[in-house]
Amino acid sequence: MVTNDESILKLKHKVIEEVARLAWNGDFDEDHYERITYKLIPGPKATYRCCIYKERELIRQRIRLALGKTPTPETEESKKMVHVLDPACEECPISSYIVTDNCRSCMGKACFNSCQFGAVSVNGRRAYIDPQKCKECGKCAAACPYSAIAHLERPCKKACPVGAITYDEYGICKINEEKCIECGHCIHACPFGAISSKSYVADVILELKAGRKIYIMCAPATEGQFGQDITFESIRNAVKEIGFEDMVEVGLGGDMTAAYEAEEWEEAMKTGKKMTTSCCPAFVNLMKNEFPEQFKENMSETISPMCAVSRYLKALHPGCVTVFVGPCIAKKSECRDQSVKGNADYVLTFGEFRALLRSRDVELKPAENSYQEASVWGKRFANSGGVANAVLEVLNEKGVDTSGVKLAKCAGGQECRVGLLKLKSGRLEEDFIEGMICPGGCVGGPSKHRTEAEITKAREGLIRQADGRKVLENLKAYPMDRFSMHRNGD
Repeated sequence: MVTNDESILKLKHKVIEEVARLAWNGDFDEDHYERITYKLIPGPKATYRCCIYKERELIRQRIRLALGKTPTPETEESKKMVHVLDPACEECPISSYIVTDNCRSCMGKACFNSCQFGAVSVNGRRAYIDPQKCKECGKCAAACPYSAIAHLERPCKKACPVGAITYDEYGICKINEEKCIECGHCIHACPFGAISSKSYVADVILELKAGRKIYIMCAPATEGQFGQDITFESIRNAVKEIGFEDMVEVGLGGDMTAAYEAEEWEEAMKTGKKMTTSCCPAFVNLMKNEFPEQFKENMSETISPMCAVSRYLKALHPGCVTVFVGPCIAKKSECRDQSVKGNADYVLTFGEFRALLRSRDVELKPAENSYQEASVWGKRFANSGGVANAVLEVLNEKGVDTSGVKLAKCAGGQECRVGLLKLKSGRLEEDFIEGMICPGGCVGGPSKHRTEAEITKAREGLIRQADGRKVLENLKAYPMDRFSMHRNGD
């Protein structure tokens, strides 16, 4: 995948790969960490930053993240997964409003006259905005007749759907942990690679070395991420080569979730209760943070597909370890939530998963598309509207009339917030809200492996090869009585 942050991603994943190699050898000491630092940044000339000293410091901070720690010892009290690497953030422009070359230094001086804070001055050639005085009100930009004042909203702040990003007096990005929903959108939006997340790669390797039975659980969004030649069977072969017990597609969990949410919907339809149905942990975090009453009263009590497959595996194989692989950063916060028992033990992004494979010199190889545990409805949980469509399919399979059901399919932070505000104020016309913080659904998640167009094309080709099994028919083959599908169950 070619992206604006391609070089950043390569370096980030190379650090994770190198730390994974150390984990396999048991080389957890400062000397080996420093060897990684100098191996990746040999000098004497800088490659990415202003100097090799800053580059090496950032590698050290990335090593800590790869070990599941915060970037520096001073921030260890933070329980969040998403963190700012301050030395990288220092390179981002501080000013939000700047005067461009379009400035004519006109006699009217509308910019100067509009500013109430004395931030604008005009010399003989052009206007100037003092970033120390500027309050970012935007009045100067609105007043300029030549549109010569540009608003340079930082990419990280622009990408954040909940306004959790601010800056300190030095212009360093600060994430409000009370507001942050850990969606990870800021990570790939930052062109300086100044935001990243903790990784569980080293923890997973230690579990493997300890002889634990570990199952990989691949998100429904996995199909198509690596091209049409890389099937679920390809991934099964690769993970078994490394030492994992097996792989299960989480689309199966989509079938499970759809079946149990359908029961909730059916009851809600009788009483006129409005519900939110979402397997998006960032959407759930948004509800917890900003709409706690709606989370309590309207959120589905059914667990996510990730949790469903994890509970299923732990019921069949007591003591096993479950690892979810997908494009989602927020899933890391979901697995860390101790209030939901039996959930995945660890979460890896696609990039982290590939780094783990490379650390054992294993590559994904083309294989026949012979593995299927989910219906097509479960597979499509990764698309916007996929959850709601699967629930409707189950209701139809049960003979329930759904012709009058109204759905609000919200994709993206803004749509989700609008839908929830309508629900809160009693103005929601629809019966059910499906919320996904990523536009397009999980397929377009922040840690996707290719462009959405490439993924969609390959994905459709793979899904077309799936058989036409129904959701409820499919679940008859699984021991649904062995574990709970309720959020507060075991």
